[in-house]
Amino acid sequence: MGLIKEFKEFSMRGNVLDLAIGVIIGAAFGKIVSSLVNDVLMPPIGLLLGGLDFSNFSIILKDAVDKTPAVALKYGLFINQIIDFVIVAFTIFLLIKGVNKFKRKAEEAPVAPPEPTKEELLLAEIRDILKAK
Repeated sequence: MGLIKEFKEFSMRGNVLDLAIGVIIGAAFGKIVSSLVNDVLMPPIGLLLGGLDFSNFSIILKDAVDKTPAVALKYGLFINQIIDFVIVAFTIFLLIKGVNKFKRKAEEAPVAPPEPTKEELLLAEIRDILKAK
């Protein structure tokens, strides 16, 4: 029972749950970005380049024979994935930049000096009296 209890404590820590949530949201965000690239960005780019569809770009290494499919390097799909990556990386960059901006503002805010304790006030008064004599 000790191993199960220890695993439960480990899996219920805040940072493990935060990581799991981040992975799930990241996967969903990746699907959104893929759709953005494939369905929104690439069609106009292909149109501007003369009606090209990047997903169809490939180099046939070996033609299809009977039931064996062709062997191809699908570099058009690779181009789409690169664009996906750049969009995700830029979005994460903007997110981190925003978080750092807020952190800097919090660090730059002046911190009020702590209130002196009664002992410190009493010592200051004694020093002032001794200096006056």
